[in-house]
Amino acid sequence: MNDKLIWKSITDKIKIWGHEFGFDEIGISDINLSHSKKSYDDWIKSGFQGKMHYLKKHQDMKFNPQNLVPETLTVISARLNYFPKKENTLQILQDKNKAYISRYTLGRDYHKVIRGKLKKLTKKLKEEVKNISFNSRVFTDTAPVLEVELAEKAGLGWRGKHSLLLNKDNGSWFFLGEIYTSLPLVVDEKKLNHCGTCSACIDVCPTNAIIAPYKLDASKCISYLTIEFKGSIPTKYRKPIGNRIYGCDDCQLVCPWNKYGKITKEKDFNTRHNLDNLSLIDSFKITEAEFTKIFNGSAILRIGYDQWLRNVAVGLGNAPKSNKIIKVLESRLKNTSKLVQEHILWAINEHQN
Repeated sequence: MNDKLIWKSITDKIKIWGHEFGFDEIGISDINLSHSKKSYDDWIKSGFQGKMHYLKKHQDMKFNPQNLVPETLTVISARLNYFPKKENTLQILQDKNKAYISRYTLGRDYHKVIRGKLKKLTKKLKEEVKNISFNSRVFTDTAPVLEVELAEKAGLGWRGKHSLLLNKDNGSWFFLGEIYTSLPLVVDEKKLNHCGTCSACIDVCPTNAIIAPYKLDASKCISYLTIEFKGSIPTKYRKPIGNRIYGCDDCQLVCPWNKYGKITKEKDFNTRHNLDNLSLIDSFKITEAEFTKIFNGSAILRIGYDQWLRNVAVGLGNAPKSNKIIKVLESRLKNTSKLVQEHILWAINEHQN
């Protein structure tokens, strides 16, 4: 058997093992990312990254994977569905007394789940090619890796107008992870873009963050404002945030391709602590100790308690006017940070005027 057939056989096995370890799809790409460099540079120069200063850093590693993991030749990209269920998503978003939490974080922290699976896949690969020494490293949204570009090259989908990866048979409700490797695996073909003339994601964005097809001003995005941004949420975005206290899924909820989205088979992504049906008032009453306990092992924990209260205060300010909500807001005014106090006062003012 010649080398080409050997690597084709190993590549096929990797995809089989990937499914065995719970991934929904595996694709392979080369490491040439030069086609994305100019658009990324233009995006950064426009300031669309907001306060996410880390996005400016390590571009030599982002666009040259060998600078991150020496001798890298190919990248194994993995896709894992996360949507827990479909029954109440829109109802929660439309009920302004409820707290809407982005669907990707209702269960266990995806970083831990995907990383564990990638490590198993790497171990299996090393056992298969035990006579060949090779470099490898696993990633899942934790390093300067252009995961969407790599996944697109690997044939896992195409970048949608909302900037997320879209898959013709699975929509966009999935996570991505990567294995950089120095093995000469057989690469997959890139898929065609199927967004066509659709502009549903652009039209629905509450803060008009999708400023043009395939161009996101992250500094306006509700996911950025409620998760990545640590300061005072600009007043002009507080009303559009509505009841979204952690992230935003609107662009995915309206995407026609998500009618093909699959419910996750990963038990770790099942909803925990009734997070898909919390009231805003109950969310605001959570103590710091309860916050740490409830969100232990969840991606939500990293925003911290103050930011949680800040976000919920905005949600309460957008809830139907109520004296009960005013009292709940006032109960926290004395013993909290200036950041939270500012958002509480704004929320109270919304109920009194």
